Amino acid sequence: MKLFTCNCCGNFLYFENVTCLGCGASLGFLPNATTLVALEDIGNGLWQPVAGEGHYRMCVHYTDQAVCNWMVDADDEEGFCIACRLNQTIPDLSIEINKTLWQRLETEKRRLIYGLLQLGLPVLPRSDYPEGIAFEFLADTPTFSERDRVMTGHNQGLITLNIAEADPIERERMRDQMDEPYRTILGHFRHESGHYYWDRLIRDTKWLKAFRQLFGDDSLDYSAALEQHYTCGPPVGWADNYVSAYASSHAWEDWAETWAHYLHIVDTLETAHHFGVRVNPRVSKGDSWQMDATFDAYNQLEFKAIIDHWLPLTCALNSLNRSMGHGHVYPFVLAPKVVEKLAFVHRIVRHISEPYPG
Repeated sequence: MKLFTCNCCGNFLYFENVTCLGCGASLGFLPNATTLVALEDIGNGLWQPVAGEGHYRMCVHYTDQAVCNWMVDADDEEGFCIACRLNQTIPDLSIEINKTLWQRLETEKRRLIYGLLQLGLPVLPRSDYPEGIAFEFLADTPTFSERDRVMTGHNQGLITLNIAEADPIERERMRDQMDEPYRTILGHFRHESGHYYWDRLIRDTKWLKAFRQLFGDDSLDYSAALEQHYTCGPPVGWADNYVSAYASSHAWEDWAETWAHYLHIVDTLETAHHFGVRVNPRVSKGDSWQMDATFDAYNQLEFKAIIDHWLPLTCALNSLNRSMGHGHVYPFVLAPKVVEKLAFVHRIVRHISEPYPG
C-alpha cells in the first residue's frame, strides 16, 4: 500500500481517511490513479482535487452509508465506485451490528481491489460482464445450526463472505477451530479472489498444462478432496510443497492460497518501500539478509528480486512482533517448491494483466 499525503497541507493520510486531520479537507480515493487526494467542492455534487484536474462524484456508499471513500468520474453514469459496484448483496442494515461488520469488510475489500488495480488485473463487475466478479456479504440466521452456516467461498465469479468474519472474537474462534496460523478478512478476500482469477487466467488457457505440472490435477473430485483433507488432515511433509496445510487439499486450493500469499507479499513490500524500510541486520549473513528501501515490488519483472526482499523483511517483522510479546506477523516457511509456485503466479500476472477499462 502506498503512503498518501494531503495535496492541500502535506499532512500524512491513511488509506481509509475521509477527512484530513491537518487542514480538514474532504478526501477521496481516485481508483484510476490509485491515490488519495484532498477535494474541493465545486457544487452540484461535483468535486475536484485541490490544485488538480478532473471532476468527480462521491460513491453512493460514501454519501449514504459512510462506508466508502472512493470517487466516481463525473461522466460515469454509475453511482457506485468500482469497488462498491461489485457488491451483489450487502447485510441487512436494519440490524445495528451489521453496519459495523460490513464497514470492516468493505475496508478490507478495497485493499484487495487496490492491489488488483496496482497489478493491472481486470476488475469487472459481474452485473455488467458475464466474466466479472461480484461479492455477497451474508449473515447467519439467529437460529442457525453449523450445517446451515453461511460459508465463505467462490462460485463462478461470486465471492461470498460470512459477515461474522468481521467480528474479531468469532474469527479467532474459527482460526483456533480450524487450526490455522493466520486468519484475516483481507486474507479471505485475497484467497477467494484467487479462485476467481484461476477461472479467468488459467482455465482453458495455454497456462493450464504448466499449472498442472506445479499444482497438480485440477480435475480431481473437489468435494472428495476436501472431505479427505478434513477427515485425515494434510499429508506428511506437506510443508515441503505447500504454503499452508489447506493448500495441500486440492490443486484449486493450492493455487488460491499461493495467489493470496503473492498478494500479501507485493502489497506489504510496497508499504515497506513507501516507509523507506531497509533491512541490514548487524549479523554476518551476507546480502541475502538485506532489503533495499528503494525496492518497489509492484514493478518487478523477475520474481527472484521480490522473494529476495521478502524473506529478510519477514524475518525483521516477525522479530519485532516477538519483541512486543506477539506471535509472528508472517507465520509461514516458504520452501523452494512454494517459491516456484509463487514465481508462476508472478509470471501469470506479468503476462496476462489487463488494465481496467476507462
